[in-house]
Amino acid sequence: MSEFTNFSLEGKVALVTGASYGIGFAIASAYAECGATICFNDIKQELVDKGMAAYAEKGIKAHGYVCDVTNEEAVNAMVAQIEKEVGTIDILVNNAGIIKRIPMTEMTADQFRQVIDVDLNAPFIVSKAVIPGMIKKNHGKIINICSMTLQLHDRFRRPHMLSELGRETVSAYAAAKGGLKMLTKNICSEYGQYNIQCNGLGPGYIETPQTAPLREIQPDGSRHPFDQFICAKTPANRWLKPEELTGPAVFLASEASNAVNGHILYVDGGILAYIGKQPQ
Repeated sequence: MSEFTNFSLEGKVALVTGASYGIGFAIASAYAECGATICFNDIKQELVDKGMAAYAEKGIKAHGYVCDVTNEEAVNAMVAQIEKEVGTIDILVNNAGIIKRIPMTEMTADQFRQVIDVDLNAPFIVSKAVIPGMIKKNHGKIINICSMTLQLHDRFRRPHMLSELGRETVSAYAAAKGGLKMLTKNICSEYGQYNIQCNGLGPGYIETPQTAPLREIQPDGSRHPFDQFICAKTPANRWLKPEELTGPAVFLASEASNAVNGHILYVDGGILAYIGKQPQ
């Protein structure tokens, strides 16, 4: 038997929150290719339908659910439904998230709470719902999208990125992702004895439909200023592709990572190791 068979997810049930498209969709699709059965949720039926169509187009039989991950009662009902219809969840990816780009002194407390609710409370709620089933099986993988920098839109509940670096206008998001990093370590500390591994995945700046306007060539033929900024800060000198997260995500979901717990794996093209290019 090859030593690489422990990267297989055959027979596993994976729940990836907010995975109707984008990074979550890429991760879930990779899990399916490795043998997992995919469950995902989104906050609206139209997004779930969009996700189901996208999975079907790739030949993946996914199970989609409408669920607000900030609603504990709704999450508990979804997890119970998945356990009844599909099986006990082996792998959880807390992928759903939002960001509000508002200067701190202009942000209301309610706006701050909303970001904390989606980006920190929701991973707590969903993790809490799946851990009992994992304890019964004496096995489980929880992966939190902890991140290190940021994407830009608050319309969609998707991962953005800020658990290690700060940036103007994202105080709530940075606070939530910093808290999520420590929640990751605490789940490891509290439930490692049950063979449950909880790790974080920290993406860098990713090419998605939402970031496409930031990569468009300007009318004068120049690159967008933010595009120039990101490439100058990244040793790889480019944005990353969603599929480049899938290898690390599969590793963290597989038996290959059984000895890795409470760790944040940054997949950032080297941003955290680099001070950036000197201005010309």
